[in-house]
Amino acid sequence: MLKTIKLANKNFLSSLDISSEEFLQILEIAKNFKNKDLNLKLKDKVLGLIFDKSSTRTRVSFQVAMSRLGGTTVDLNPNTSQIGRGEPIRDTARVLSRYCDVIAIRTFKQSDLEEYAKWSSKPVINALTDLEHPCQTLADFMTIKEEFIDFKNVVLTFIGDGNNVANSLILCGALLGVEVRIACPKGYEPNDLVINKAQKIYKNKNLLKITNDPIAAVQGANVLYTDVWSSMGEENQKKEKDKDFLGFTIDQSLVKNADKDAIILHCLPAYRAKEISDEVIESEKSRIFEQAENRMHAQQALLSCLLS
Repeated sequence: MLKTIKLANKNFLSSLDISSEEFLQILEIAKNFKNKDLNLKLKDKVLGLIFDKSSTRTRVSFQVAMSRLGGTTVDLNPNTSQIGRGEPIRDTARVLSRYCDVIAIRTFKQSDLEEYAKWSSKPVINALTDLEHPCQTLADFMTIKEEFIDFKNVVLTFIGDGNNVANSLILCGALLGVEVRIACPKGYEPNDLVINKAQKIYKNKNLLKITNDPIAAVQGANVLYTDVWSSMGEENQKKEKDKDFLGFTIDQSLVKNADKDAIILHCLPAYRAKEISDEVIESEKSRIFEQAENRMHAQQALLSCLLS
């Protein structure tokens, strides 16, 4: 019977905090949790959630995952705690380390997340920053693996803003040797630092492609993925970005250029008729809601590895 593993790194702040072998092991553990082939109980363990940004899937999936492991969750809302009143991170982190066994943080700056990890004696998880969304991509690649068995010859095309999700897809693609194509308007390319990190990992540097042509990017692709054009905190840019992203909608005409067995992913929430059409979301190619469910299984696997 498969058992959980202990990760080499204490924290999960970036997709690169785990090795390719650990990544695949987490996916296997997640599959076993999903199929009810693994029953692991971490009684009396406590997960602390610090969410500076609103959330549906990340918050609920973490809470349910921890509950299924036999633990409990404490929701540390910055609006109703001293965190939102300017208490230094180093003070908050050291205190919470004495109450909680693991802390998941959803915030803006990656540097704030790293500050929490510096002062915390317990594992810290990136539940989303402006730079990365590594828990999301665990679920993404779990969904891809369910469809294609392995990652050989898989081409993943992301259409949209070069945001935190795109950054994490690039890093995970590099870890797993998956061809990743990012199609975005000029000026919205992914983070240069992320691209450079990925290029150092990729054995074949041609497997990462950044383009401004969505039609070329989807040619023969097995996975089409998109996200909202305006992320949280970018509400004042919404009108400008809606204009700049015209032509970058995943609709039926774009899907026809992909592989005939291609699947559609979206990390949600989706703004139908903007980054993706209603027809594509509801099509038989969509794996969007399987992908959303897999957040829970992947995070249950991650928590079990960090707490083992």
